[in-house]
Amino acid sequence: MINTQTLARPYAKAAFEFASAAGQSESWSKMLSLASIAVEVPEVSALLSDPRLTSESKVKELVRLLGDDTDEAFRNFVRSLGENDRLSVLPTVSELYEDIKAQAEKTLEAEIETAFELSNAQLQTLAAALSKRLDRTVNLQQAVNPALIGGVVIRAGDVVVDGSVRGKLSQLAESLKS
Repeated sequence: MINTQTLARPYAKAAFEFASAAGQSESWSKMLSLASIAVEVPEVSALLSDPRLTSESKVKELVRLLGDDTDEAFRNFVRSLGENDRLSVLPTVSELYEDIKAQAEKTLEAEIETAFELSNAQLQTLAAALSKRLDRTVNLQQAVNPALIGGVVIRAGDVVVDGSVRGKLSQLAESLKS
């Protein structure tokens, strides 16, 4: 069985190349997000997997559902997906598109988990330090987790920095066991 990432990757790349050449990468991001949400609605998902319907009728119905929130180029993209029976990979296409867009724009979404709420100044300082270290613009999302006791855990792409008291205690417990 072919992985959905493998099926979706060429479509995501093509969508990004077209959108960036047209200067519409942000609007395509919104349209892909809308389309991916639409195909995950149970009723729409059932419609798209109905073997009695033709690919053309599935595409027409999805385009009708998306309505005026999409432009003609995007509707053609959806038709192309439908002709190749790939409408179900739209959520993966959207996800991969966002990854490609972030790489091109040199941005990175990072999550910072703290025991207590941080001030905006503290968040700005952390974002600046991460941006310098990772050579990308970092957008921080804060989550409060009292179980950390103190410190922070930062997840930025593949990088995880555990500076929490709970993490340090876990490391100490491991070293004492061995």
